[in-house]
Amino acid sequence: MVYITGDIHGDPRDLIRFSEAHSLTSEDTIIILGDAGFNFYLHGRDRKAKKLAARIPATLLCIHGNHEARPQSLPELYHEEERFGATVLVEDTFPNILFAVDGEVYDIEGFSTIAIGGAYSIDKLWRRENDLPWFADEQPSAQMKQHVEQVLAARDWKVDVVLSHTCPAKYTPTEAYFSGIDQSKVDKSTENWLDTIEGRLAYQRWYCGHWHINKHIDRMHFLFNDVEEFAIGLVYKN
Repeated sequence: MVYITGDIHGDPRDLIRFSEAHSLTSEDTIIILGDAGFNFYLHGRDRKAKKLAARIPATLLCIHGNHEARPQSLPELYHEEERFGATVLVEDTFPNILFAVDGEVYDIEGFSTIAIGGAYSIDKLWRRENDLPWFADEQPSAQMKQHVEQVLAARDWKVDVVLSHTCPAKYTPTEAYFSGIDQSKVDKSTENWLDTIEGRLAYQRWYCGHWHINKHIDRMHFLFNDVEEFAIGLVYKN
């Protein structure tokens, strides 16, 4: 069985409880829609979170968020493997924690599924003032955007499922805005780009995290602390 949930920010205890309650095994997978937080502090606190997550027998497939280093920037920890029919990044010490690679199209439960991570951090200044990590490559680069578009074009702009951290701009859950944040100063370039993707793409379901809200609107599923069965209700096209 494959399940899907939102940001956990380095605290997998709810997923441990979920895995115990549902008797998950190594045959199961939980997708985390970014900000898993396993590479945020870049010191022993991350390792503690990973050791906790290692208690979960299921595979964790993580999308890149904006509160964590890209695993590609940690070559001393991560190497590439093929899982779900495409490339993932994995750490030998914690083999149940996988990171999806942006632009890769995975075969998950028979559904073609593209990963598109990254978002802007509204707490960037606060983190820098308080000696907490902020990652300059938190959003997809121009090169990555081009790569994603090339991958989709090669597929005639058709996939079953999108896994992103943030959402297309048109679906922005404004009720989740933090009070006191001047939205005119928030970089929404990733959301605007995802808007262009969403407008061209033939898809069945789009999952995103980031917004700390549980909400369904049209084919868009926002997840935070809810855990859903992946692709429930979707139709096999092939």
